Amino acid sequence: MTGASGFVGGAVCRALVARGVRVNAYGRRAAVRPEHIGGARYRSWDLARGPLQTAPAVDAVVHCAGSVTDWGPVKEFFSVNYDGTKHALASFPGARFVHVSTASVYDPYEPTVMAREDRAPVARYANAYGASKAAAERAVLKSGAESVILRPHAVYGPGDTTLLPRVEGSVRGPWLLAVGTGRQRISLTGVGNLVQACVLACEAGVTGVFNVTDAEPVVLDDALALILAERGVEAERIYLPAGPALALATVVEGVALLAGARRPPRLTRYAVGHLAVERTLDITAARAKLGYRPEPTSFAGAYSW
Repeated sequence: MTGASGFVGGAVCRALVARGVRVNAYGRRAAVRPEHIGGARYRSWDLARGPLQTAPAVDAVVHCAGSVTDWGPVKEFFSVNYDGTKHALASFPGARFVHVSTASVYDPYEPTVMAREDRAPVARYANAYGASKAAAERAVLKSGAESVILRPHAVYGPGDTTLLPRVEGSVRGPWLLAVGTGRQRISLTGVGNLVQACVLACEAGVTGVFNVTDAEPVVLDDALALILAERGVEAERIYLPAGPALALATVVEGVALLAGARRPPRLTRYAVGHLAVERTLDITAARAKLGYRPEPTSFAGAYSW
């Protein structure tokens, strides 16, 4: 299990341990709380530095490690997402390889409307995150490993350190600032649904690429209203047109670059592109081949971890 110290990796670890699976957990952090990984054996490993030395024999690898931010140096993204994936493959030759990718491998310059898996990867990306994740997918397929590639979109749930905090961070006084019209549909992926897909991918005996989302897409404004209600935040949702928002994001990113900022700015071109238009995925293949049975979108308890 790579990326075990993170949000998704920890959740998958706990689920596998609860099923009686012997799990070897790896992450970049020196140590993690035992309860985060369900008491699995933990070892620190920075995949970007190279393959694991003295790797144990395993039946399957769930590869959750990677950079999940949407802004930063190109070299760093490829080092973690692309080189790290190749190092994970090299460390466990012969093992079934479950690669947790992202819906960001779809074309960021066009709406994603109930996209099927064969519509990605593409030749153009808005940032190094999407490009590096697409390169990682190609590396998995080229490796010849018995593999399953999972593509979630906007993963949320208890322990989330990215999506829900970003929504809350967009609240300015009595307003929550967003982009588009608010009526665009989006596919979200609850962490419990992604965990289910990872477990199925370890066991199913099938290979291929699968979109993994909640049962049905939701309307963006409805989702934001539910998130705010779960957090107990009262804020009116204000939507900025995509064009001006994209121009503003370009300026904000430029200022951050000039300032040498290490943390991503609150507004990025990637975020605008993914929120301003429809981003929905077809999960027919996962249902039919993996036996995937997702729950509907729900933010109940999302802040409880």
